[in-house]
Amino acid sequence: MKTALITGVTGQDGAYLAKFLLDKGYRVVGLFPRRSSNTCWRLDYLNIADEVEYMEGDVTDFTSLLRALKLTKPDEVYHLAAQSFVASSWKQPILTAQVTGIGVVNILEAIREVNPEIKMYQASSSEMFGMTEQSEQTEETRFYPRSPYGVSKVFGYWMTKNYRESFNMFTCNGILFNHESPLRGIEFVTRKVTDAVARIVAGQQKELHLGNIYAKRDWGFAGDYVEAMWLMLQQPSPDDYVIATGRTATVEEMCKIAFNYVGLNYQDYVVIDPQLYRPAEVDLLLGNPAKAKSKLGWTAKTNLEQLVHMMVDADLERIK
Repeated sequence: MKTALITGVTGQDGAYLAKFLLDKGYRVVGLFPRRSSNTCWRLDYLNIADEVEYMEGDVTDFTSLLRALKLTKPDEVYHLAAQSFVASSWKQPILTAQVTGIGVVNILEAIREVNPEIKMYQASSSEMFGMTEQSEQTEETRFYPRSPYGVSKVFGYWMTKNYRESFNMFTCNGILFNHESPLRGIEFVTRKVTDAVARIVAGQQKELHLGNIYAKRDWGFAGDYVEAMWLMLQQPSPDDYVIATGRTATVEEMCKIAFNYVGLNYQDYVVIDPQLYRPAEVDLLLGNPAKAKSKLGWTAKTNLEQLVHMMVDADLERIK
């Protein structure tokens, strides 16, 4: 039985990955920063909260990482923990740099000290591309991050690559484009939209306030993307991969899909709020997953319409 240690196990990706690995027969240990409130609702949603082992620790506390690695002896580490909300990174840039950036070095150095044979996956992000000059982004596209979050992710990406090349460690970057699900936090635009649709149907909300609805994103289903994370660590040699659907759509188009699904016209409810615009916008993200398809045998299984319908259904059920 292989053991996997997941940082950020209570997040969207952590929960789906934990379920995926448990179904593969893994022993799954989640690094669990102590909080006063219950943060395990996603694991409860997937009915796996009791199947995951928990190890108290935090990616900003190097000592706790050493302890977690020594006690759990993982074969694979999936580093997903981060301050992952882009909008908050402008309000908390130092925290974002410490958690999303320095946290990666802490994990890498702890692995190197405890057991450099441990394989590690680093959750990189399409936000690293930022103001890209290419209409389609690949593993060779130049980074131009436009937020403290994106900058921190670039730092983590290069440190992961550097440890691979400097110490011959099995470390991989998964450059994941936007991936959503019913487990997405309410602060993210996709879930904000589908939750609003459910509340409007139920008569609990009248308007949906959004910022730049013309920004284009490549949206996939988080449940599909965690398989790609696992596949990267099963390869004979480590590498970096873009994980995406290869399709882009505007926020406006995504709203149209969500409202149409319940027989409503999004234009009757969406209100543009200038206060919700980002200080520096990323206008277009579109990933080319050709390398993942050819080397990993991975392709996205869920299209945007299916994803949005799934999320609307889940939020309608929650409102009930």
